[in-house]
Amino acid sequence: MSTAFQPYDLNGKRLANRIVMAPMTRSRAYGDGQCATDLMATYYAQRASAGLIVTEGVQPSVVGQGYPDTPGVHSAEQVEAWRKVTDAVHAEGGVIYLQLMHTGRVGHPSLMGLTPVGPSAVAAKGQVYTHEGPKDFVTPKELTEAGIFETIADFVSAARNAIEAGFDGVELHGANGYLIHQFLAPNSNQRTDGWGGSPQARIRFAVEAAKAVAEAIGPDKVGFRLSPGAPLQDIDESDPADREETYAALVDALAPLGLAYLHQMEVPGVRDLTVRLRKQWPATYILNPATAPRPTGPEELQLIEDGIADLIAYGSLFLANPDLPKRLAAGGPFSTPDPTTFYGGDQRGYTDYPTHD
Repeated sequence: MSTAFQPYDLNGKRLANRIVMAPMTRSRAYGDGQCATDLMATYYAQRASAGLIVTEGVQPSVVGQGYPDTPGVHSAEQVEAWRKVTDAVHAEGGVIYLQLMHTGRVGHPSLMGLTPVGPSAVAAKGQVYTHEGPKDFVTPKELTEAGIFETIADFVSAARNAIEAGFDGVELHGANGYLIHQFLAPNSNQRTDGWGGSPQARIRFAVEAAKAVAEAIGPDKVGFRLSPGAPLQDIDESDPADREETYAALVDALAPLGLAYLHQMEVPGVRDLTVRLRKQWPATYILNPATAPRPTGPEELQLIEDGIADLIAYGSLFLANPDLPKRLAAGGPFSTPDPTTFYGGDQRGYTDYPTHD
């Protein structure tokens, strides 16, 4: 039997296998409260056979929301709503982490009634989706040093709320062009104080946020996601030397904290850096490997055997195959995800994908 289907110890938490459901935004938290719904509880419970589920990105504060109908975890109402999700997943024997995603400069005042914030007053090129249709990104408000510490405090409060809601842990979203990633990247972080400039200064926000959250809820309950070189949301990490120095420094700084795992969303052309970071990291390494244009498939399980990763994260294939570990073990068949139902909608393309009998 492949190692992928054997149990795994995640800092004392037993996982049924080494297959992870990657975080995927689904935009179905309808209503003014941005709360998890009964339909979301069904969706995650259907996929509880994953060794680990990482939820869709969840905003830790009002200003941290970048898209319509994404859920939050900063109010008592939201905490209570999330308990339906964690209870449902745990009833099926699953393990679930909540991903904390502050979108930073990605957002729009028409969505939240607030100007987005970022490390520098530099607007991203492109547009963001709103209820009124696509709108150009606006220039964010540059965070003052006091604002930086307030934002870290928001992460801490949200992490405590997640544990109160029954989650097994949280993942800090330091990837895909959102706030933590914006601090890491030289084109979005143009500060000249202690939070920007050199790679060692640009990693400071990520490290301080991880340290504060780990101290609040325990490092064994904290994961960190990164995506070196990902150009999403107008991030530019195209200089190989700077990219390698930045992420090597980040991993070195995170390693002593004793976090549960590091989770890399890999982009094409960085496998050498992936191998280097995996060797640097002393604990569990989760990899969402670069396989585009096809989804991650059964062939990527070999990366576990090769020592490139401890666990493999699956995105769209898990979306369309709620019993994905069983299907991977059998070699298929696999349902094809419907991209028209990825963001928003009802149960169609969400909870109506069949299991494999």
